[in-house]
Amino acid sequence: MVGWLVARRGAVIVCGGLGGVMAAAAEGAAEAGGTSIGLLPGDDAEAAADHVTVALPTGLGEMRNGLIAKSCAGMIAIGGGYGTLSEIGFMLRLGRPVAALGTWDVRAPGEIERDAAVHWATKADEAVAWVFTAAGLTTS
Repeated sequence: MVGWLVARRGAVIVCGGLGGVMAAAAEGAAEAGGTSIGLLPGDDAEAAADHVTVALPTGLGEMRNGLIAKSCAGMIAIGGGYGTLSEIGFMLRLGRPVAALGTWDVRAPGEIERDAAVHWATKADEAVAWVFTAAGLTTS
């Protein structure tokens, strides 16, 4: 749903290009007639999920997460493992908006409250709308 909503607004999906949430985002973008770029960890473009429009093998492994963050105006973090957590950290370090959907509960060390820099969304459309507004993106 997120990939479809982002693509409908005229933006490009940038993700890790593999399975799970990354594949679902690329598929949603494709269904909406949009574009997805997969920054792959290895050297083989054929490893990309089926609906990734542009597969870029980086050979960087998990280090590609910094490249993903650097190339995005905003992020919607969905579920995920440590790779998603590192991408959230990179985005926050860059001062870029992050919306969270069922992902890591980010708190500063010793803090009880969640990091106010992360917008905690409950629905895909809310997360997408918030990121677009927070990043100053216009819709087409």
